[in-house]
Amino acid sequence: MSRLLHISASPRGAASESLAIAGTFTDAYREVHGDVVDHFDLWDGTLPVFGPAGAGAKMTVFAGEDPSGEQATAWRAARAVFERFDSYDRYLFSVPMWNSSVPYVLKQFIDVVSQPGWVFGFDTEKGYTGLLRGKKAAVVYTSAVYGTGRPPEFGSDHQAPFLVGWLRWTGITDLSSVEFRPNLATGDAESGRRAAHAEARELGKRF
Repeated sequence: MSRLLHISASPRGAASESLAIAGTFTDAYREVHGDVVDHFDLWDGTLPVFGPAGAGAKMTVFAGEDPSGEQATAWRAARAVFERFDSYDRYLFSVPMWNSSVPYVLKQFIDVVSQPGWVFGFDTEKGYTGLLRGKKAAVVYTSAVYGTGRPPEFGSDHQAPFLVGWLRWTGITDLSSVEFRPNLATGDAESGRRAAHAEARELGKRF
């Protein structure tokens, strides 16, 4: 049985457009698949810091050695997050645009789980190899001002390219997305909202 993990990067709760669209996706997914759907709120306080001890542990592992002391503690905390993530074979990310990119808590999650031997392997001649095989991901992207075809003054997209690049780097290449990018300067977002929810509903059914 497939297991779907919804990873939410929005702290806005009921006011979040990305969470609402993700909710439409997961409702449709459950109706059709009846599979396990879990929710990981990246703002729930469980995501560990990956600072000096964690970075030191990573380089220790790169050197072929085992972390010890504070490094070992940081490594175990990161490993717990990775094991939770890796136990699923399908992912739904809900990602609002912050300052043309992703919320910092999503980058923190990525930095925590992106470790050698977990999501990637490395060879001095061949470079990186993604280790997450047989998995698929869908992403809900939202933004308030930026949108395709709008002038540069309305922002740039470092959100989708960043996340897609990371997912492909980990080995996840079966990717789908839903975008809701109204231009709030016009005040007319409802038609785009309806379209995004409809697209999410259809994607959830066939995911």
